[in-house]
Amino acid sequence: MEFYIPTKIYHENCAVLNHSTEIASLGRKAFIVTGKSSAVKTGALNDVIKALEDNDTGYILYDKIEENPSVETIMEAADIGREGGADFVIGIGGGSPMDSAKAIALMVQNRDTAEEVLYQELKIKALPVVEVPTTCGTGSEVTPYAILTRNDKKTKQSIKHNVYPSVACIDAAYLKCAPVSVIRNTAIDALGHLIESYFNKNATEYTHMLCQYGLRTWAKNRTVLYDGKGFTDDNYNQLLFASTLAGMAISHTKTSIPHGLSYYMTYNKNIPHGKAVGMFLPGYLLLMQKNFDQGYNDFIADMGFKDLEEFKIFIRHCFGEYIITDKDAIKMVQEMLANPQKLSSVPYKISEKELQEIIEYAR
Repeated sequence: MEFYIPTKIYHENCAVLNHSTEIASLGRKAFIVTGKSSAVKTGALNDVIKALEDNDTGYILYDKIEENPSVETIMEAADIGREGGADFVIGIGGGSPMDSAKAIALMVQNRDTAEEVLYQELKIKALPVVEVPTTCGTGSEVTPYAILTRNDKKTKQSIKHNVYPSVACIDAAYLKCAPVSVIRNTAIDALGHLIESYFNKNATEYTHMLCQYGLRTWAKNRTVLYDGKGFTDDNYNQLLFASTLAGMAISHTKTSIPHGLSYYMTYNKNIPHGKAVGMFLPGYLLLMQKNFDQGYNDFIADMGFKDLEEFKIFIRHCFGEYIITDKDAIKMVQEMLANPQKLSSVPYKISEKELQEIIEYAR
């Protein structure tokens, strides 16, 4: 077995300010990457700026990261970072800014390269990256992945390079400003990571350990996720912890079928990533029940559900109604059959018919 997580993780109140000296030590000028609002509303951006100013460290702010960031956005930001002399990157927000920070760090470091480099298997380095999550789902603060929208291929795809963050500052205070829909979407994205990592060809005892503990932590919050209210500091901390554990797991196993199917729904139907993943989780578990009995019942119990049907009801309640047309189903199957990386993560050879069954169970 092999296990490697080089990111230094601080999960505590005031994590950014408590470790401002270490953050600032990564360079002389930070390139701060955020979306348009959440970093400001949560107070995370103010904390990062204060941490840098307290240590006489310069910064450039780029706050144009969209949901499901495109390669074009990455290249625009990288140009600004290069011209401004940035020598490390700080991502603040959900998966979109945090993934973007990694891709930007790669392109700023490699100044004379074009966007094609993002998807070429080359040995190149990136600038140091700090991640500050404000949602509880992607685990991007500890993964090496950066998922970007490729308009040339009309889908989402991870870059070919592993860019592990140097430091992750996890503070539950930032999660308190998130709308219930965002908490649900991102928490179920984290659940997807746990499910897809556990039932995975690349799983080991280390990743199973992370998934099992992550599931039990996640399950403590099932009721507040269902109700959409009553969140406490403990809930926020537990959801963030589960997300980080899930991120550590997929760093070694990668994601699988539900994530692969989700990219079509996000790109073509504008469905948020966590929701797009979540709708296919019951179908994936249905196949695991049929084909991968070992540990299945214990896994469902660790999720906090008595059976798969109860889990399916939970997903429908959290997300409401959604429509998957026959055309959507055909297109998703075609895309998945052309995605050998996602297919290879399944613990057995999956058929076209089984892909159709996963989608049908979601309808």
